[in-house]
Amino acid sequence: MPDTLTKSRTPAGEGLRERNRRQTLQRITDVGMELFLANGYEATTLDEIAAAAGISRRTFFYYFKSKDEILLAHISGYDDALRASIRDHASAGAPIDVVREALLEMSARFQTSRTIAISRLIRESEVLSSRRPRNDLHRERIVYEALCELWPGKDRRDRLRLVAMASSGALRIAVDAWLEQGGKRQLTKFVQDAFTNLKAAI
Repeated sequence: MPDTLTKSRTPAGEGLRERNRRQTLQRITDVGMELFLANGYEATTLDEIAAAAGISRRTFFYYFKSKDEILLAHISGYDDALRASIRDHASAGAPIDVVREALLEMSARFQTSRTIAISRLIRESEVLSSRRPRNDLHRERIVYEALCELWPGKDRRDRLRLVAMASSGALRIAVDAWLEQGGKRQLTKFVQDAFTNLKAAI
């Protein structure tokens, strides 16, 4: 459920060259997303993205191999936001409650018409659609690693992995339902329902 994410903070000790590269990558990503939303993913060309970003086509390929990678770069910030949200809700209780509260916070931030438009763009991309199972596994790993930071005991890892897997599945069900009905009902309601059903099932 990607949307406009807070720009990443400047890494400590980052040099001028690294900062320029990061800023250029961010500019290409932002310009590309705006063109995709305005003109459609398929209709937007690499040359148009490069021109709008103020770079050459050759420079574009220094940062990205394809248009699909712009979409991937756009949603990559979600990982950091999810980790941070899980840490912020460490006091919510049991691991599954921590993840639920974190995902509810994330859902509240991104339940916009822009999210729906971007999600449709991603689903229109055959490359990114084919990556969905891999993306689901990636999200599970993010949740699992964040939970392991909060509960570092090795004896809990299997249980934490189960929580990560179940929570990711609940989110997928919630987002799919939200998108199918065009965002008429708040995403947070779907997430809440999904976790209620999950806890009832176990």
